[in-house]
Amino acid sequence: MKKMFLMLCVLAAVGSLLFAGGAAEKPKAGDEGLSGKLVIYTSMYDDVIEAIDETLEEVFPTVDIEFFYGGTGTLQAKIAAEFAAGKLGCDMLMVADPSYALELKQMGVLQPIMINNAADLAFDYDKEGYWYPVRISNMVLAYNPAKYSKSDIPNSFYDFAYDKRVEGMISMSNPLTSGTALDTISALKDKYGYEYFTALGNQKVKIESGSVALTKLETGECKVIMILEESVLQKREMDKSKIEVIYPTDGTIVVPSPIMSINDQWSPNKNSAAAKAVTEWFLSDEGQANIVKAWMHSVSSKYPNHPYDAIPTKEILKNTIPVDWQATVTLREELRTKFQEAVAKK
Repeated sequence: MKKMFLMLCVLAAVGSLLFAGGAAEKPKAGDEGLSGKLVIYTSMYDDVIEAIDETLEEVFPTVDIEFFYGGTGTLQAKIAAEFAAGKLGCDMLMVADPSYALELKQMGVLQPIMINNAADLAFDYDKEGYWYPVRISNMVLAYNPAKYSKSDIPNSFYDFAYDKRVEGMISMSNPLTSGTALDTISALKDKYGYEYFTALGNQKVKIESGSVALTKLETGECKVIMILEESVLQKREMDKSKIEVIYPTDGTIVVPSPIMSINDQWSPNKNSAAAKAVTEWFLSDEGQANIVKAWMHSVSSKYPNHPYDAIPTKEILKNTIPVDWQATVTLREELRTKFQEAVAKK
C-alpha cells in the first residue's frame, strides 16, 4: 500500500511509537473484494497515524489508504475551501471536534454507515450512522512535581484562570487551530461565562503547542498547563518524564472524537465499501487497542484497558464539565473571536 503523509502544520517531534498490531481479527480486505483508494483527513498526530497505517496495510492490503494530517482548525479551513470549489479531497474524516460532525451532517456531505457493533459504544453516536466516536481525548492540567508542589498550583480549571500565584506561568493550546481546545473553551464558557476568557488574558496565559508547554514544565518556566492527557501520558512512557496529570477538581473535559465518511457526491474516490470496512476496523477490539496504545481512551464499553498511567475512563466520567456540541457549532466563530480578543491579542 502506498502511504503519504501530507503535513498541514508542523508539530514538535515526539518519541517514535511502535504498535504491536497483532493478527487481524477479520479476513484480509482482498478476500472481501475491497480495492481502490481511500483518503483520510485526520487530526491525530502523525506518528500515531504512521503506526496505525502499518497495521491497516496488513488488514487492507488491496486498498491504497492515504492519510492527510492537520490540526482540526486547519482541516476545517481546507474543507471549507474544497466545499466552495465543489469537491472535497477526502473520503473519510477523523477530526478532534465532535461538533464538526454535526455541521458536516447538516451540510449534507456525509455518508451514513451502519456498523454491527454500535451497541458496544459507551458514548453517543449518530443513530442514522453519519458519525461515530472513535477515540477519547481528555483535557486536563499538568505540572512538574520536581519543580513545584501540587498544593501551590491550581488544581481546577477555574483556579487556572484566577489563581494569581501562577500569573504569567501557564500555557494552553490555541482554539483557533485546535479542535479540542475549542471544545474546552466552549465548555468553560458555559460553566464560567465569557469572563473566563478575560481572566485567562489577565493571567497572561501563553498560547502554544503542547510540546512547547511540556518543555516549559520540565524547565520550570511554566507552573501548570492545560493540555490533553494523552500528551502527558506519552511523555511519561516514552521519555520517562516525571510530569504528572491533574484531573481538575471542577471536572475533566472529555472529547469523543468522531470518525465519518463522505458521500459519493463529494468523495473523490467514491469508495464507500472500503470506508465502511475501515470504520468497523477502528471500532473493533484491534482498532481500539491501537487507540489505547496511542494514549487515548477507548470508546467501547467492552474494551477492558485504559492508556498507560491513566486512570480508568469510568473514573474520569464521574467528574466532567460537559460540552454542548450543537452550541459549539453555532458559536464557533464567536468563541474564537472573543477568545482572541481577550487572550491571543494580549
